Amino acid sequence: MEFRRLAAGALAALAFLVTAPASGQQGTLTSRQSEALAAYQRALADFKSILAERRRQIEAKQPLPSLPGQPLYLARIAVISTYKDLTDAIPSRIGKPNKFEIPPAYFDADIEPLIDEYSRLFDIMEAPPAGAQNSPTPFKDVADLAFAIARAKGLAPEHAEVAGRISLGLFFAETNGKQNVRNARSNTYMGSFQTGPSEDRNGRRKWEALKGAIDPELSARHDKEEARTRGTDQRFNHWTNVRNGVMNAHADLFRDIPGIVKTLPDPIDQMKLFELIQIVPTPTRSALKSGDLLNYRVSSPTVMKHLRNNSIFAFGQADRSRSSASFREILAAMWLFNRKFERAMGKYAEIRVR
Repeated sequence: MEFRRLAAGALAALAFLVTAPASGQQGTLTSRQSEALAAYQRALADFKSILAERRRQIEAKQPLPSLPGQPLYLARIAVISTYKDLTDAIPSRIGKPNKFEIPPAYFDADIEPLIDEYSRLFDIMEAPPAGAQNSPTPFKDVADLAFAIARAKGLAPEHAEVAGRISLGLFFAETNGKQNVRNARSNTYMGSFQTGPSEDRNGRRKWEALKGAIDPELSARHDKEEARTRGTDQRFNHWTNVRNGVMNAHADLFRDIPGIVKTLPDPIDQMKLFELIQIVPTPTRSALKSGDLLNYRVSSPTVMKHLRNNSIFAFGQADRSRSSASFREILAAMWLFNRKFERAMGKYAEIRVR
């Protein structure tokens, strides 16, 4: 009950934000500035409204609509997007840094509590199903599996360590490091690595072809988890979903890690690149093969749409109007992933110290 009162109080305390005068609003606004301000206030009001509606439905134990997280996600995107348009029109609206490490031109730190409530609602809507098979060591599992797969692919230990760190970054990118979660925005992608049924099957098939080269101790864990999942959806066993997810999309590129590290020495950029394998796999593989990864340019409307649907070039009219981008620009635009990857790096360092 205390949690509920706090959540309700946070929303009530933020009600004034929808109608409060904007800082830097002194003097007469131009037509463009007025329109940008009005658009942001509408987006903020809509976001607050859908958060309150979903909270009310959950508290009342009412049935939720299909894909209950999608309206929340779109409303959050609209808030960030219209705020960027507002700060483009009125630069004085750019405020202080925020705890989410979103560039201040895109986000008003005063509405941090709304994003906290957004995250709490997703935690509820994406809670693992009954019978999900958790692991007591979820982060170590990810790193160990990726390390073993990379070694089986012929990588030296130092580069296999990079594969482990990258894969832990993917775990945070996909689920914020939560195991066996559902998906409030999709009926297809589920589990710790958010795979669809066909991706999960493909990863399992590739594992079967590789497992003879895997370390015996890890193979024993594999056999135990396989027996545990018999007759169930392997996406809701943390170990098997991570294994199948890594094998499906990323393991074939582990051999490229030595070259990737030279081109992208920043570990966060390395994680971003492998996350792009999740989002736009074909152009990312083409960019890797091009010999000029950072300058490889994509211009397909479909690819740009997929990027925007994953919070890349999604905020503000200037970004959304882009018709093409180089991979250097794409990596720079993935700032919403930075905080997740920083957490992954911290967790990886903790695992390896232990």
